[in-house]
Amino acid sequence: MKDLTFQTLIAVFEEIFGRGLFWTMVVAAVVVTLAYLYVLIRDRAVSWRKFLWAQLSMPVGAVLAVWFVMAMTHSAPSDIGGAVDLIVFLGVAVMGAIGMAILVYTLESLIKPPKTNSES
Repeated sequence: MKDLTFQTLIAVFEEIFGRGLFWTMVVAAVVVTLAYLYVLIRDRAVSWRKFLWAQLSMPVGAVLAVWFVMAMTHSAPSDIGGAVDLIVFLGVAVMGAIGMAILVYTLESLIKPPKTNSES
């Protein structure tokens, strides 16, 4: 493997997670992202209360993401071999935290939309 290409990354992720689970996660990420964009456009403002709950959920998302990757790769914390492994796990944790925040904010906004001031 001399070159790191997009196709190589997809092949590696399919090998780690399995083809079905990987593409299910990709579709889920796209759906949540589109729902998040819909919520932002619909509300035209950020709800700071929902944003706070989303921020508070970030550590949970980071831990769950690292746990999920470790479970899928049959790894343990003792398997971390160097700086590159640590950087990868920190990246996984950051992405999990961001993903959890987006998911929580989106679900809160879809379940409890903002009140509108309708004048009659």
